[in-house]
Amino acid sequence: MARTQPARLLIGAHVDQVDPLIEATARDADLAQFFLGDPQGWKGAKVGYSGGAAQLRADAENAGIGLYVHAPYVINVATTNNRIRIPSRKLLQGQMDAAATIGARGLIVHGGHVAKEDDPEEGYDNWRKCIERLDAKVPLLIENTAGGTNAMARHLERIDRLWAAVADAAGGNEVGFVLDTCHAHAGGIPLTEAVEQVRAITGRIDLVHANDSRDDYDSGADRHANLGSGRIAESDMVAVVRAANAPVIVETPGGADGQGGDIAWLRERLS
Repeated sequence: MARTQPARLLIGAHVDQVDPLIEATARDADLAQFFLGDPQGWKGAKVGYSGGAAQLRADAENAGIGLYVHAPYVINVATTNNRIRIPSRKLLQGQMDAAATIGARGLIVHGGHVAKEDDPEEGYDNWRKCIERLDAKVPLLIENTAGGTNAMARHLERIDRLWAAVADAAGGNEVGFVLDTCHAHAGGIPLTEAVEQVRAITGRIDLVHANDSRDDYDSGADRHANLGSGRIAESDMVAVVRAANAPVIVETPGGADGQGGDIAWLRERLS
C-alpha cells in the first residue's frame, strides 16, 4: 500500500491590502495576511481590492491562496478606559464582519493591556465580556505580545489567566491563538518550550507568526528581522514551526524579496 504523504505546511506573508493575491504570488506564498484599512486608525474596515470583497474571495479561492486579516493595532478590548474599550469592541466587530465577506480563515488581534495602576483581572474580565458580545463570523485569533508590564498576553502566566477568562466566555471554545516568535522571544518566553507551554495553556496553536528579532531575549522590543538574521537561533525558529504544525505567516521586512526569501528559508529547512 502506498504511504500517504504529509500535507505541505502552508506558509505566507503579511502583505499590502490593495492586491494581496499578487503580493502572495510574488512571494510564492500559500497565504496572505493583511489589514482592512488603517492599522493605526479608528476608521471602519475597508476592502481595497479591485472588484470588492466578493471578487477577492472568489479570486483567492481560484488561486488557492488562504486569507487572514490582522485587526488594527489600536484595538484594546482589555483596557478599563471606556473611551478606548467601547470603540475597540465596535471596531473589532466591524473587522470581523469584513473578514467574513472575503472568506478569511481568521481575524488576528493583539491581547491588549491595562494601565500600570489597574488590576489585570479587570482586563481579563473585559476580554470575557468582549467575546460574549462578539458575533464571531470567522475564528478570532488572539496573538501574544512582546512588551508591556500589564499586557494580557506577554508572559505565560498572563496568557494562562487570559485563557481562563476566554474559557469562561460563551463561545470561548472557538477562540484561537497566534504564537509570534519575535514576541515570545522579546517577551521572555523561551522558544525551546514555547509550543509545549502555550499548548498546555490554550490547547491549541492556530497560526504561527514566524519572525526573527532584532533585539535580545526579554527586551520587550517588538522589532522584527528576517529569518536567520536576528537574535533567535535558527534551530529554535525551525523547531517552533515544526512543533506547532500550524499555518505560518512571516511579518518580516524587505518586501517581496525579503519575505519571499524567508518563506524559501523555512521551506528548505522543513523539507
